[in-house]
Amino acid sequence: MLKTQIAIPSLVRVKVGALDRLGLYLKRNGHHRAMVLVSHGMVPAYIERVRASLAEHGIACDSWVEVEDASFEKAAELFQSVRKETTAVIGLGGGKALDVAKYVAFLARLPYYATPTSLSNDGFCSPQSSLTMQGRRKSLAAALPFGVVVDLEVCKDAPKSLWMSGVGDLTSKITAIFDWKLAFHAVGEPVDDFAALLSDATVYQYMGQPSFDVQGARLLSTSLMFNGIAMEICGSSRPASGSEHLISHALDSVSQRPRLHGLQVGVATYLMSLVQQNQSARIDRLFEETGFWEMIRSDRFSRGEWAEAIRLAPTIKDDFYTALSQSGAVDRAISLLDEVRRLKDCFAD
Repeated sequence: MLKTQIAIPSLVRVKVGALDRLGLYLKRNGHHRAMVLVSHGMVPAYIERVRASLAEHGIACDSWVEVEDASFEKAAELFQSVRKETTAVIGLGGGKALDVAKYVAFLARLPYYATPTSLSNDGFCSPQSSLTMQGRRKSLAAALPFGVVVDLEVCKDAPKSLWMSGVGDLTSKITAIFDWKLAFHAVGEPVDDFAALLSDATVYQYMGQPSFDVQGARLLSTSLMFNGIAMEICGSSRPASGSEHLISHALDSVSQRPRLHGLQVGVATYLMSLVQQNQSARIDRLFEETGFWEMIRSDRFSRGEWAEAIRLAPTIKDDFYTALSQSGAVDRAISLLDEVRRLKDCFAD
């Protein structure tokens, strides 16, 4: 019998005040020098708290790099600057900084400490880095973080749009798992039952008690973290990404002003749940209760761009069967943009 070995985070701290203990966590694991990559525009107080914690516990820092460009080229440049004395890489902030830090650590074969200050998607604990390569976005193989440090008070205070993005990205697992099982029946693609079960469970954990307090941050952060681990278990993005993500990736290409990843994915999740005939009422209820729909209505999309993105979506990934691969599904999805009130409310034109 074959046994599967996976790498999972060895250190997980999800608690109030975790940011102030980051230096202690590194010291306990034998680190003495780190490279720190920080999101562009990071709250200065958060940077100072991390600086103080690292200094208190004797962790020297090679550099504090502000990341604005999440590109392979930038990650490669930073990798070249890693000193041989460096023992860890820290990513502090949001998606771009964390993706670049994760990839730099992967190239340098160093432990990576993911320290998100918001919960806008599952990328902080996934085995991939979303980077641009010659201007085109790619998902590049990386490694799960050695450590995940989530300060619940910091994440609780993140802008509401980032909360909503996280809710949208988490909910997408419903349609992603459906697409995965559909691919099994249509083309024989294997399904890892445990990875699918783990991903499913994370969604319902948060859906059962959606909130935006410390407890809500705890549920959302752990749910998104387990989504990343589910991808590591099966060696693919299938537990977390399906037709809804293809639409979002296509939007990134065709839209004049792409929105936050999770906001795009959330709307696409509801759309694809209608195509799949899969829990759309439940998704609608969650989006209404959390204020997700209200957030979308405050900054509506272009209906024309969405139609273009839906047509482009099936071509985004080779040999990636989803509900959009079925005959007539693309036309059906586009027609729903005009037929369903929730979707019609998402567009300004």
